[in-house]
Amino acid sequence: MKVFYRWSILFCRLCFFFFAKLEIEGKENIPPKGPLLVVCNHLSNADPPIVMMAFNRPLFSLAKKELFSNVLYRWFFSTVGAFPVNRNGNNILALRWVIQGLSQDKAIMIFPEGTRSKSGAMTKASPGIGYLAIKSQAPVLPVAITGSEKIKQIWRLPFPFCSLKVRIGTAFTIPYIEGRLNEALIQDISDSIMSRIAYLLPTNYRGSYSSWR
Repeated sequence: MKVFYRWSILFCRLCFFFFAKLEIEGKENIPPKGPLLVVCNHLSNADPPIVMMAFNRPLFSLAKKELFSNVLYRWFFSTVGAFPVNRNGNNILALRWVIQGLSQDKAIMIFPEGTRSKSGAMTKASPGIGYLAIKSQAPVLPVAITGSEKIKQIWRLPFPFCSLKVRIGTAFTIPYIEGRLNEALIQDISDSIMSRIAYLLPTNYRGSYSSWR
């Protein structure tokens, strides 16, 4: 995985160097080792490689199961560290995969909104990210992406032709919560995590989290 991952990231960096203007802010905030939940807003299919290029350590990720629809795709996404997630169903296996990866000191990238925002503004997060943050007690690193909503077609992934910005915030940890977790509490934690992403975004990108402070 390491060799193929590095070559894939190098290819992406070359494409974005020649065909896009990519600005990365806050790289010094990335913990160099240890478990890490990397959470991002979601605007385009280009978001995962954009975030991966910003990091100096490998990123594993959850990806929609539709991307694993055939042998070639399944091999590619598995090789670059992705695991299939069902956006409309039971995801116990995906949750276990994330928690196990964090226990092995991996950095795992998640898009809590579950799907790309059609408007470019943030939408409500699923409760999954709150559950993972509470259960794993891993540091959470908020990342904000702007500009990638211009990359709509698949063919534009290697030829972005646009300006992009990645802002990396400060890692934080959700306090340990004793007792039984209810849905309202988990959703509240998820929303508080999303507010950290919103804080890094221009106001017109904040959407459902525009009133959070």
